[in-house]
Amino acid sequence: MSNLSRRKFLITAAGTTAGAIWLSACGGTKEAAAPTPAPAGGAADAPEVPGVTLGFIALTDAAPLIIAKEKGFFAKHGMPDVKVMKQTSWAVTRDNLELGGAGGGIEGAHILTPMPLLLAAGKITKSKQPLPMATLARLNTQGQGISVSKDFLANKLTIDNKAGLADAVAATAKTGRKFKAAVTFPGGTHDLWMRYWLSANGIDPNKDADLVVVPPPQMVANMQTGTMDTFCVGEPWNQRLVNKKLGYTAAVTGELWKFHPEKSFSMRADWVEKNPKATQALLKAVLEAQMWCEDPANLDELCEITSKDKYFKASVEDIKPRLAGNFDYGDGRVVTDSPYRMRFWSENASFPFKSHDQWFVVEDMRWGYLPASTDIDALVNQVNRADLWKEAAKAIGQEKAIPASDSRGKETFFDGVVFDPENPKAYLDALKIKAMS
Repeated sequence: MSNLSRRKFLITAAGTTAGAIWLSACGGTKEAAAPTPAPAGGAADAPEVPGVTLGFIALTDAAPLIIAKEKGFFAKHGMPDVKVMKQTSWAVTRDNLELGGAGGGIEGAHILTPMPLLLAAGKITKSKQPLPMATLARLNTQGQGISVSKDFLANKLTIDNKAGLADAVAATAKTGRKFKAAVTFPGGTHDLWMRYWLSANGIDPNKDADLVVVPPPQMVANMQTGTMDTFCVGEPWNQRLVNKKLGYTAAVTGELWKFHPEKSFSMRADWVEKNPKATQALLKAVLEAQMWCEDPANLDELCEITSKDKYFKASVEDIKPRLAGNFDYGDGRVVTDSPYRMRFWSENASFPFKSHDQWFVVEDMRWGYLPASTDIDALVNQVNRADLWKEAAKAIGQEKAIPASDSRGKETFFDGVVFDPENPKAYLDALKIKAMS
């Protein structure tokens, strides 16, 4: 199992309440489609309920849920009473999903893509029992970062500077401690991006580093007090670190895996089964909100909406550059119109490819979060509801957005490693650094 520390980190209130909102608002290889009015339906098509409570973390990729509420997409599809509630950490999101609406919790959420898989497997629930989940859509691709302390500016850390990273880890070891890396949840996307980056550069995350869990809004404050050397998180925390001159961005995660899946829109499976029409209403609203978020014409309004205290409590000025695809890494590297900016709709960003869920299952097996005996396809097919996504896409006139396959095919990472969803065992067997259980 992983060596994620449970020790408490300093929580500094001042200067850490800004949330993440760098939204995909510049042009890309595909233009964002305009939201299409839903066909009129009768009473028979009305949702079973007028609302539901959904959770989100103050990160940019929560924008589709917030916009669906603020711009009336939920109401348009017969769900005017949807509540979008801020959660303080991914652990709180997990706990409230386990409680469910009847228990005072939530029925669905903006969530790290591996979490519904881990919940369904019963590996992260407090009860240790499986919590069936349904992933209805991806909310975004790309848009995260791996940042390091200014103490390592001389190491010139990048996505693939092995020598520089080895020197940084060795220098830290000489002080009597391990290289400390912060992630947001065990087995979540940020944990897996950090582990992949370290291991691909020859650093064993379980032996050569000390991985700790820190909620996204607390990352910069902990770096400021010197309690971590690196972290992986969404924006605007990487940009905030640069603006405060406390560190720099070693890499944005699109460099690690271009157009990688990131967050998902997932619901408790029992709610989905009980409310099929309401599920479709939510999904149609979220898809239309994703198209709205992708439109460059909406960038300013999107930033203004999500910057509110009840959402991200962040300044527009801290957020907009990276949303527009302009990246100041903080070490002299400046990139404009980056291909690694966050996507919400283009490049099939919203479609929940089953091949991507396969990769997350395999990586969580790699690091011991799931047992080596896990039936990969069975778990993915239980959680992934690409069928419902296709139904919603057709209903809003976006049938052309439906991919030809539930698999995106082979995926290539920055180190040249290829994941073939047709043979995940070969990928797993070939990995040199792992900690399987």
